[in-house]
Amino acid sequence: MTTLPRTSLVLSLTLTSLLLTQCQSAAGSDSGQDLVGAFLSASSLQEREAAATQLQTTTADIETLYEVLKRGPAYSAEVPRGELQLSRIGSDRQEYPYVVLVPDNYNPRRAYPVEFNLHGGVGRPKPLPGEPLWRQGYDALKADDRIIVIPAAWDDAFWWFENQAESLPAILRSLKRTYHVDDNRVFMTGVSDGGTGSYFFAFMQPTEWAAFLPYIGNPGVLRNPAGVVTYALSFENLLGKPLYIVNGENDPLYPARAVQPYIDYMEQSGVDYTFTMIPGGGHDTRWLPEKRSEIEAFKRENTRDPLPDSVRWVTDRTDSYNRNHWLRIDELQTDGEPGRVIATRDDNTIDVQAFRVRTFTLLLNPEEIDFSRPLTVRINGTVVHEGMAQQSADTLLEWFARDQDRAMLFTAELNLQVPE
Repeated sequence: MTTLPRTSLVLSLTLTSLLLTQCQSAAGSDSGQDLVGAFLSASSLQEREAAATQLQTTTADIETLYEVLKRGPAYSAEVPRGELQLSRIGSDRQEYPYVVLVPDNYNPRRAYPVEFNLHGGVGRPKPLPGEPLWRQGYDALKADDRIIVIPAAWDDAFWWFENQAESLPAILRSLKRTYHVDDNRVFMTGVSDGGTGSYFFAFMQPTEWAAFLPYIGNPGVLRNPAGVVTYALSFENLLGKPLYIVNGENDPLYPARAVQPYIDYMEQSGVDYTFTMIPGGGHDTRWLPEKRSEIEAFKRENTRDPLPDSVRWVTDRTDSYNRNHWLRIDELQTDGEPGRVIATRDDNTIDVQAFRVRTFTLLLNPEEIDFSRPLTVRINGTVVHEGMAQQSADTLLEWFARDQDRAMLFTAELNLQVPE
């Protein structure tokens, strides 16, 4: 804690008193969420910690803090609309351009679906400033009832590279700080290489998304040993995230027959998918107008369940690609060899099956777990936790800062070791 000079103490206390009065008013108001907005938009760790302290100070208990975060920030009507040319700087210090299409009639009182559209041709050079990211133009993508995101990929940033795995969720979080986004209706559509990119996020990093729509892509590209990167694909990881897949019969790059073996794996694994083969179709989307109403129905029917009763995950690494909603795998028995966890919640009991995993984390939500009663956790039949689970404002704020997801809040976490 910083010690203030004596001459500044009275002024500081006065300002703090005024700030706390304003924060208490905002925390208790249905329309005033300025403090949550300040927490999310903090540009430094110091600012975020200060906002977190104020949030905890101005809410009576963790239940109140939970409700304040669930309401989210105050969404303004005075925001940019139309076609926005934006960019972000990644942790690699590289610039990642993207376009956002915001409805001209944007209304902050309603929550908007968001659609990410991933383009093809990722082997090309990085787009120049002002160069269209979607080669067909943006007019056909614009809609009054949703926000559209068109990010850019290029020869150093394929959709299935780690820099894009960082960038796309970061773009989504940035949007949520300004626009009223429906957390459970965020979709990913991709065409050609973009379709393959959609498969990548479905297999490796699905938590943020409601459903995936890969068009004329091929998941086999992700496991090609001759590729720049190669992934061991687990079709179990697709469970719980519907896919709408389209390939052309005579596509010279990714014909339907080349994708069919992966569709068979999905069928065997119980994946929720719709697969359409376009008779005589090539490597194009000429079929799209005819399928438009079916695609829109698919999106309406497939909102995300942010806190499913059962989650499972398979991963061969723990520095990334190791989380699915309220489950995170932290340590494998052998580095590089896939581990698997299946966790099922039933009232205040969580049963876990763990294979080749040493440690993992369960994230707990107060709408799913009754924290006034004991919680039981069994791993491979052995009880590893039986007793009260403690909620924490720090945990709630930490995961809210990470996810910026009002529908998926966690007030406690259990870090568990798999019994020998």
